[in-house]
Amino acid sequence: MTAPVQPSVNTPPVNILSIQSWVSYGHVGNAAAVFPLQRLGFEVWSINTVQFSNHTGYGSWTGQVYAPETVAEIVDGIEARGVLPTCGAVLSGYMGSEGTVAAVVGAVQRVRAANLATLYCCDPVMGDVERGVFVRPELPEKIAALAVPQADILTPNQFELELLTGREVSTLQGALDAARLLRGRMRQEGPGIVLVTSLIRQDAPADCIETLAVTAEGAWLCRTPLLDLDPPRNGTGDAIAALFLGHYLKSGSVATALSLAMSALYALLARTHAAGTREIQLVAAQDEYARPSQVFPAEQVTEA
Repeated sequence: MTAPVQPSVNTPPVNILSIQSWVSYGHVGNAAAVFPLQRLGFEVWSINTVQFSNHTGYGSWTGQVYAPETVAEIVDGIEARGVLPTCGAVLSGYMGSEGTVAAVVGAVQRVRAANLATLYCCDPVMGDVERGVFVRPELPEKIAALAVPQADILTPNQFELELLTGREVSTLQGALDAARLLRGRMRQEGPGIVLVTSLIRQDAPADCIETLAVTAEGAWLCRTPLLDLDPPRNGTGDAIAALFLGHYLKSGSVATALSLAMSALYALLARTHAAGTREIQLVAAQDEYARPSQVFPAEQVTEA
C-alpha cells in the first residue's frame, strides 16, 4: 500500500457552482458531485437542470426537465447576493438540450465577469463504449462548439474523447495525440487540462483501468485494478469530475489531484462492488474522498 498523499490544508475555501441533473433516488449528476465536493470542504451552489425520481438507466422515471432559462434565472438570484466574485469554479455535467449548453456557457461567462480566475470544468457527457451516443444527436457538435472553447478542464471518457476529436484511441500514443488535439481547442488562458477517464488500451497491462491527465507541462497516468461492475454503475463519471476538480483546487497539482481522485473513486467502486448494489455507495465511502486509505500513484508519461 502506498502512503497517502497529503492534500494541502492552506488553501482558502472556494465556492463552486455546479450545473447538472438531479435525481432523488441514487447518485448521478449533482447527486453524485455535490456531496464529495462538500466532504472536501467546498461550498457548492447547485443548479439542477432536471429533477428526476431516478437515473434513466432504469428505463422508467418520473420528474421534469427544467427550461434552459431557469439556469440564467438562478444565476440572477445568486448574483443579487453579491457573491459571484467568490466563485472559484464552475462544474457542468449532462446537458440535455442545445439551450442548456448555451445556458451553462452563459453562466460561466457571467461568473468570469465577476472573477477572472474562475475555472470551468466541463464533463462532456455524450456517451460511452457500451451504449454509444445516448444524448440528442445534435449535442456533441454543440458541446464541441460552445462548451469546449470555454473549458479549463475537460473530463471526457475514452468514447467521448474519440467523438470530440474524430480519432480512434486504442493505444497510449493515440490517447495522448487525441488529448493534445482537444487541448488546442480549449480556453487558452486557463490550465488546459484534459482528463481521459475509463481508458482501456491495447498496450496496457491486463485487468486494469487507467485515467490519463494531459496538460501543457506533461502527461500522467493513474492505474487502478479493473473491478467487475456489470452493469457499469451510473454516476462514476460525475463523481470523478468532481473529485478531480476538488483536489486540483486544493493542491494546484495535476498529478496529486489525479492520484487522490482516482484512489477515492476506486474505494467508492470497491465498496459498491462489495455491496452488490446498482447505485454507487456515495455516502458509505465518504471518508475516502479527502484521504483515501489506499493511494494509487500518478506516474508521469515520459513520451509514447
